[in-house]
Amino acid sequence: MDDESPIKLTRLRDLIRDIPDFPKPGIVFKDITPMLRDQAGLSLAIEYLTQPFRAMHVQVVASAESRGFIFGTAVARNLSAGFVPIRKPGKLPAPTRRETYALEYGTDVLEIHADAVQPSDRVLLVDDVLATGGTMQASARLVEALGGKVIGIAVLIELTFLKGRDKLRPHPVHSILRYDD
Repeated sequence: MDDESPIKLTRLRDLIRDIPDFPKPGIVFKDITPMLRDQAGLSLAIEYLTQPFRAMHVQVVASAESRGFIFGTAVARNLSAGFVPIRKPGKLPAPTRRETYALEYGTDVLEIHADAVQPSDRVLLVDDVLATGGTMQASARLVEALGGKVIGIAVLIELTFLKGRDKLRPHPVHSILRYDD
């Protein structure tokens, strides 16, 4: 985004706190709850996630639970798009599609309603953090299995040292804050 000033990005970065050894030893968790509590910080983060996609005719924003929902619904509203939740197994009431994926610290499964995305829907994937890329890769596969076209991926935080972006090619990735270690 053209107006991502260093001052504004520093302000956002200051609202993210590190929690060592969570959820397991050796992991440094990027806690966004202080930013969510801050009116200006939350508003700025959502605007930065939205802005690059305003002219891209997004029809659906999809996000994986749970923190992705916070940003995904707000971005969908800003883009006048629909929202599709991607959830853990057993949380969606209608027939679903399922995808297993690798996490930084294990494996997991995501599901989407089988009718949530229509063929040729233009879909933006939104999440809070891009780490190893497993969650976002699984989300993209689910959307594409339903015939949707992933036009972009937007994340608040990218842990660049984990190279998650590499798994997401050829999809363009837009990240606001990047951490190299």
